[in-house]
Amino acid sequence: MIEPQGGRNATLLNIFGLLISLLGGIIVFLPFASNTSPLDAVLLHVPGNQGNWWHALVGAPFFLALPLIWLRLRSLASKQKSTPVGRRLLWIFVGLSISATTSVETPFLLHLAGTSEWQRLTILCLGFGIVIASGAGLFFRRGRISPDQACLVGLSTAYLANAALCLVVYSNAEGPFASRSGWLLTMIIFWPMALEIVWIFIQSFRAKSAPLVSWR
Repeated sequence: MIEPQGGRNATLLNIFGLLISLLGGIIVFLPFASNTSPLDAVLLHVPGNQGNWWHALVGAPFFLALPLIWLRLRSLASKQKSTPVGRRLLWIFVGLSISATTSVETPFLLHLAGTSEWQRLTILCLGFGIVIASGAGLFFRRGRISPDQACLVGLSTAYLANAALCLVVYSNAEGPFASRSGWLLTMIIFWPMALEIVWIFIQSFRAKSAPLVSWR
């Protein structure tokens, strides 16, 4: 968790956040379902040669763990804020990921996914709900959230929106632990990431409004 004021508590929270992000980086290489990892999905290495654009778009957002790791390491190693160029790249990643998740959710929106009605509604509510709620929070609290915090919220939001979809879609997948370790680890890190976003917004209500560096 990135705090503008620093201090020992903020450092400890940053270290914990880095651990969560590192676990997210490991998930990229772990099987999520049917012995298929997010990396396999992006490379279309899906059992039965069934890989297609849907799998690639589902797997790609998991790679947001990498810029999250970079952002947290920078906050721990340097007191300087991220550069405008770096923030623009991060927001591009966020935009691409949200676009990918939206594309993946389109079949559910159009009743073309073949899932049960409760799964369909859960996927749509979580996927779009996370993005809308977080986006609204960033818009209304933009004067009290630092640029690096905003990037962190954006990356985490895009990651969680896709993760929520995958957790629901593959919740009934069969197989031993080894073939679903990515799903289980994603379930573990989902809640700390979500709570961090909530905490950042709560902290923004305590912060005094001040001119901040552009988020771009």
